[in-house]
Amino acid sequence: MNRLEARIDRLESLEAIRQLVSKYALTLDMRDLDAHVNLFAHDIRVRRDVTGRAALKAWLDDTLRLQFTGTSHHIGNHVIEFDDPDTAHGIVYSKNEHETPREDGGTDWVIMQMIYWDNYERIDGPDGPQWYFRRRLPCYWYATDLNAPPTGDRKMRWPDKEAYEGAYHTLFPSWEVFWKHPPKDGVTPEVAAPAPREAFLKTMRAGQPFPKIRVR
Repeated sequence: MNRLEARIDRLESLEAIRQLVSKYALTLDMRDLDAHVNLFAHDIRVRRDVTGRAALKAWLDDTLRLQFTGTSHHIGNHVIEFDDPDTAHGIVYSKNEHETPREDGGTDWVIMQMIYWDNYERIDGPDGPQWYFRRRLPCYWYATDLNAPPTGDRKMRWPDKEAYEGAYHTLFPSWEVFWKHPPKDGVTPEVAAPAPREAFLKTMRAGQPFPKIRVR
């Protein structure tokens, strides 16, 4: 493909990936599990030895019926970078609300802030090449009842569960470096060179390999 065709293809791919993320939120919140799992690659890995959309649908059905009466996912900032014309990765912000039943019969309204680390792949199919999720890694900052601000440690606070720390900041070493190395009086800080094109997230990862998703 020539330079102009490649640029148009990149723009179309960017928009297709953005639509993919928005469709994820809509299909999940409306509980259209068929439409939802069809956003993932046909051989999506669900457990260590289990793959496929049917397995993903079964896992989602159990999870959504047991844990949430209703949900709403609000998609925010989205950074997308391409590994090659048919594979890409990205970071997506998501602010979520959950109606969550408690063991005592009551209900909590749990709000959440998180990011997803995504891997996308364009795969040929009956209707031509389409972009799909290859994997999604959720990284949480907090989850808490609407009336309980998540200040302090262990910000993941679900009803009837022990509070724990999320992984919201662990993808990027800059968070820990920032707090460990305050500025020195009278010293002008150095500024690193800008990240190369299509390597912004890789540069922020400070040379670490892209994160992997643990499967059960």
